[in-house]
Amino acid sequence: MSETLRISRKFSQRAVMEAIVQNGPISRASIAKQTGLSKQTISEIVRQLEEAGWVQETGRTTGHIGRTAVTYELIPDAAFIAAVDLGGTKVRVAIADLACQVFAEEVAATDPRGGKYLINQIAELCWQAARTQKIDRSRIRLAVVGVPGAPDPKTGRVLLAPNIAGFADMNVFAAFEEAFGFDVMLENDVNLAVLGENWLGEGQGIDNLAFIALGTGIGSGLMVNGELVRGAGNAAGELGFLPFGADPFDSESIRAGAYERVVASVGMAQRYKALTGRDVKVPEIFAAANTGEEAASQVLDETARYLAFGVGAISAIANPEKIIIGGSIGVRPELIERARKFLPQITPQPIDIMPSSLQQQAAIIGAAAIGLGHLHNTFFGADAPDGRISLPPASSVLLQGAGK
Repeated sequence: MSETLRISRKFSQRAVMEAIVQNGPISRASIAKQTGLSKQTISEIVRQLEEAGWVQETGRTTGHIGRTAVTYELIPDAAFIAAVDLGGTKVRVAIADLACQVFAEEVAATDPRGGKYLINQIAELCWQAARTQKIDRSRIRLAVVGVPGAPDPKTGRVLLAPNIAGFADMNVFAAFEEAFGFDVMLENDVNLAVLGENWLGEGQGIDNLAFIALGTGIGSGLMVNGELVRGAGNAAGELGFLPFGADPFDSESIRAGAYERVVASVGMAQRYKALTGRDVKVPEIFAAANTGEEAASQVLDETARYLAFGVGAISAIANPEKIIIGGSIGVRPELIERARKFLPQITPQPIDIMPSSLQQQAAIIGAAAIGLGHLHNTFFGADAPDGRISLPPASSVLLQGAGK
């Protein structure tokens, strides 16, 4: 077979598989209408997919005049994806099947030692999630790990991640592959979150979309014309390093980011201590503000002003249709309501901001989505022609373990 015919065959296989993923149960005649392929070609490809264990007969068409037709659907548990959302304080792991149904989410405090200790912790959480659903390890084919920084494909390191110890000094990619024993993808966690929101959350169907995660740190994911923006060094959207807030020329701002130092959890706690003399956690500041404490309310006001700066910066550069706010701090309605009041004072363009509806699951769902696209490329040897990820309809996706 010539190279041209081989590539054409791969694209045909992918087209048939994606028609089944998107619309199953579906008949061969319906696949032909959608793909433009001949019925003979479709019959051969469907037979091969059946023999390989990717699709199965699921019944016959009903409600039509004339003969019924056999319908086919994806076998969701033919392979699984480990989806990981690594944060500065918590790590979440879930197992997703080929229909992007997310199962058995496990959550733990992030190992503060970082490095290899953290990688081993994440792998063990993955095996624990698999055991919960009685999934054999051999059926997990890929891990997608969302990291709070910029993965460097040349060295395997994760840069611009001050809240994770050791990742800037080691080949994180190789260490994860060794721990898991199968393929691994590293992606910025907020990039995954914006993909999750675009698929199942507040950003469904929006081609120009931004997501800001505010918690231990701050970062953003951005989609422009339906494409994820990563930048030359996978560092697009590292809002923490915007040169305002704290002194950008201070050496600490090179490590943690001038903007992150004032808008994220450390900055909030420092401002509260300066006003009251007390060391408290961020949830206690919100609780105090809700009882009417003046110092706590002042901290939330100042934090909302800083958040408005970041929202305004993204809006001025990329002009997204909507900006979704997430993270343990950013999703709080007390903060979003305050930020909405400040935005008209700093930008002439109206900006639509709203809290994430997926909350802690946004990055997990995005990891499952990007993992499914990668598995399609691996299995069928051809990228989608327009570079987009083909996903099942949102209405067909089941999320288990939500709110854990």
